[in-house]
Amino acid sequence: MGRWSRILAQRFVGWVQLPPDAGVLDVGCGTGAVSEALAKAGAGRIVGVDPSPGYIAHVSASVGRQFPHASFEVGDAMALRFPDDRFDAAVCGLVLNFVPDAAAAVREMRRVVRPGGVVAAYVWDYAGRMELIRRFWDAAVAVDPAAAKVDEGLRFPICNPEVLQETFEEAPLLRVETTNIDQPITFGNFDDYWTPFLGGQGPSGGYAMKLSEDHRARLRERLRSDLRTNPDGSIPMVLRAWVARGAKA
Repeated sequence: MGRWSRILAQRFVGWVQLPPDAGVLDVGCGTGAVSEALAKAGAGRIVGVDPSPGYIAHVSASVGRQFPHASFEVGDAMALRFPDDRFDAAVCGLVLNFVPDAAAAVREMRRVVRPGGVVAAYVWDYAGRMELIRRFWDAAVAVDPAAAKVDEGLRFPICNPEVLQETFEEAPLLRVETTNIDQPITFGNFDDYWTPFLGGQGPSGGYAMKLSEDHRARLRERLRSDLRTNPDGSIPMVLRAWVARGAKA
């Protein structure tokens, strides 16, 4: 996912259109894709928070070393330590679906931005055209209907434009806008698509690696037969993310 998440972060930051030198809070900064995009786009002071000490150590050593005006610390999206009206903007990339109370996180982001400031976020369209993951779960459920219990498209209702819009409006934020960002990608061949799942990362990878060898082989072959391929064996897909932004009154 990392090879496309940085491209998506750049497109998201461009869509948000923050003013030059804006002070920005990056909620759920992870490995720093959004913070790095903010820095390259000319943001002022950047503060990233994440609940994982490991991610904070990583992003501090990478993005923090490259951009001295960016700092990172362990923090909870649902209980930010910052005072009211502290930042010009608060952003959140590919995180809200993992927060136990996404609405509380958006309210906290609103609280810490100044009046007129921007709150913005994006999430993968797991139920639709985040095709890398959608195709995986469609095949998994076809092989074993019980896989629907862990299907990200069903588990994460915030990854839906109507729910995302409603969550921002109820924060409350003004002039809420939602749209999609589509990123076309191409895998070189089936193994290029399949092998990353074997790393056990994320819900889909974790699911794949908990299967028996026989079950995993059946899932692999179902995917191989289902995926649309080009004559040269490459596999085209679209990665869709839903994005939202609003302003604090």
